[in-house]
Amino acid sequence: TKRLTMFNYPEVHRNETKVDEYHGTKIPDPYAWLEDPDSEETKAFVEAQNKVTMPFLEEAVVQAKFKERMTELYDYPKYSCPYKRGKSKYTYYFYNYNTGLQNQHVLYMQDSLDSTAQVFFDPNKLSDDGTIALKMARLSEDCEYFAYGLSEKGSDWVTIKFMTVDDQKDLPDILHKVKFSCLAWTHDGKGIFYNRYPEQDGKIDGSTETTSNLHQKLYYHVIGTDQSKDILVAEFPDNPKWNSAAVVSDDGQYVLLHITEGCKPVNRLWYCDLHQLPNGIIGLLPWVKLIDNFDAKYSYITNEGAVFTFKTNLDAPRYRVINIDFKNPDPSQWRPLIPQHDKDVLDFATCVNQKFLVVDYLHDVKDVLQLYDLSGQFLKDLPLDVGTIMGFSGRKKDTEIFYQFSSFLTPGIIYHCDLTSENLEPKVFRQIEVKGFNTSDYQTSQVFYSSKDGTKVPMFIVHKKGVKLDGSHPALLHGYGGFNNSLQPYYGVPYLIFVRHLGGILAIANIRGGGEYGETWYKAGILDKKQTGFSDFQCAAEYLINNGYTSARKLTIHGASNGGLLVGACVNQCPELFGCAIAEVGVMDMLKFHKFTIGHAWTTDYGCSDNSEQFEWLIKYSPLHNIQVPPEGTQYPAMLLLTADHDDRVVPLHSLKYIATLQHLVGKSQSQKNPLLIRIDTKSGHGAGKPTAKIIDEESDIFAFIAETLKLQWLD
Repeated sequence: TKRLTMFNYPEVHRNETKVDEYHGTKIPDPYAWLEDPDSEETKAFVEAQNKVTMPFLEEAVVQAKFKERMTELYDYPKYSCPYKRGKSKYTYYFYNYNTGLQNQHVLYMQDSLDSTAQVFFDPNKLSDDGTIALKMARLSEDCEYFAYGLSEKGSDWVTIKFMTVDDQKDLPDILHKVKFSCLAWTHDGKGIFYNRYPEQDGKIDGSTETTSNLHQKLYYHVIGTDQSKDILVAEFPDNPKWNSAAVVSDDGQYVLLHITEGCKPVNRLWYCDLHQLPNGIIGLLPWVKLIDNFDAKYSYITNEGAVFTFKTNLDAPRYRVINIDFKNPDPSQWRPLIPQHDKDVLDFATCVNQKFLVVDYLHDVKDVLQLYDLSGQFLKDLPLDVGTIMGFSGRKKDTEIFYQFSSFLTPGIIYHCDLTSENLEPKVFRQIEVKGFNTSDYQTSQVFYSSKDGTKVPMFIVHKKGVKLDGSHPALLHGYGGFNNSLQPYYGVPYLIFVRHLGGILAIANIRGGGEYGETWYKAGILDKKQTGFSDFQCAAEYLINNGYTSARKLTIHGASNGGLLVGACVNQCPELFGCAIAEVGVMDMLKFHKFTIGHAWTTDYGCSDNSEQFEWLIKYSPLHNIQVPPEGTQYPAMLLLTADHDDRVVPLHSLKYIATLQHLVGKSQSQKNPLLIRIDTKSGHGAGKPTAKIIDEESDIFAFIAETLKLQWLD
């Protein structure tokens, strides 16, 4: 109790002269100096904050126990679906495998599903601490070459390298300045399409970067040549914010170009017939601009000659499948193949065994897998328990598919289906058992609670069977609500430890702004309607309290990235509703986010303060600009922010400026006894490729903070 009385937060310089003007409104920005990640002042700030935070976490009663249990329960084998590559006799199966606690998954290869697998590529050998990650990988069509992208310390920047498959010899080819890139081999195996950015003032060496990422271009790299000889095949000089991705068609004849601007589910679609290039790829390609607007999204599924099959949300917010004949491309001639479902969202569709479409639907946030023929005729359901397809493999030329199922209580079951068999019945290929945790003691339910406007919002709840709903339990409420992303059931070891050893209840709210019910659900929680998602989340908290799952003082809210913004906004609006709040790598400065790295792409979800009307939306909820001292007798919940020095997606300045403001305004209040802390990791990024050791450390710190501040006892 003594530790929770008052905190001595670091003394932090405020530049009171730094004031920005937005459309006639003056907005102070006293901590703008924290936007320079490499200044001595920022480094001193980071060090001073960690000197307060780390001892608190290390001395927390459950930290060591949580870490020990997390290490034990995380130590289970992790597999991906096998995928087949190569031609005729020279085919191999590849899959990722982690024995349990390896920092990075290892890529294995085998001649057949029954033969002994051998290590093909092991990223763990590239660094002692696991901070070099395999970010992307593509095998050439005949399985001669392996192209792979490495990222360091969690950065989005990637270096692409190449090796031969048969003898795993490195090639001298190295591609730099690569970020948010496609990798697409031409079927002749001569080269690969990829994206890169021009030379810029910012850093691409994996040190902390803030420079805006603009003017991405598409290149073709010929194997055995220097990057300086790479062929520029597409650029958009008048549209610096456009990003593109090349896809080579199943038959190898066409390259399709998906062009996006921002994060809305819409794209332009251009194509080039590679057979019509008498001299091959020698310069900018003669792109045919099939769809040259941002009205809808078109994702390539397959083609039979010039008749192409796409998944689209054109006139279909829950998506449908259509055919477009490139020889007769007028929209009046487009043909529907699988119509939009009345309620469910078409998540993905892929062509397998020449004649089948495997189609995945999202039904009330749970996956449904089905088989159709190429004429759009439904054939059968592929059996699935209640949960999520975490992985799928199978291409047009493959006669088999693999898919991986997971749920809150199931780490992974991989199914195999032989598409040449008569009954098309999937069989369990690999099932993972976790020792030391009896999942039959727990249950998952789904409720539909009413939000502020009466809309029914789904929420998953996981808890021990037979739990008494008397308001006495700690609960963890997790949310995201943005960018058309859906929060589906998944196996999370820290969540299960919270439920088992801290007597907790886990809740995942599928708030608006996500893609759980398609584009309508997404559009209902973005731009000028962003508050709708915050209200959904606050109503989820009230539902858990009113129905006896927990009480306000025992409720923790948690979110990352856009979910960190969600946590920051909700704490400002209803500090009395929560006992603890965890915001990981959150977007906190809504007036300036678009100025850094890829932030400009998020204006499609948030709007932009450069626009006077959108400034008015943003200033109402921007976490940094709405921190206020709560009324006497009340306080902010205990807060832990997490960021990383190499996060070049949501740059650390968001969390740094937010915590400085929070400690200055709220931390000095006499009634604020709950700690307001930040954990700043080193050699880490936004999250992708994070080594196992760092994951375990981070999760142990988060739950130690929750247990310490909510005074939770460890249950053996």
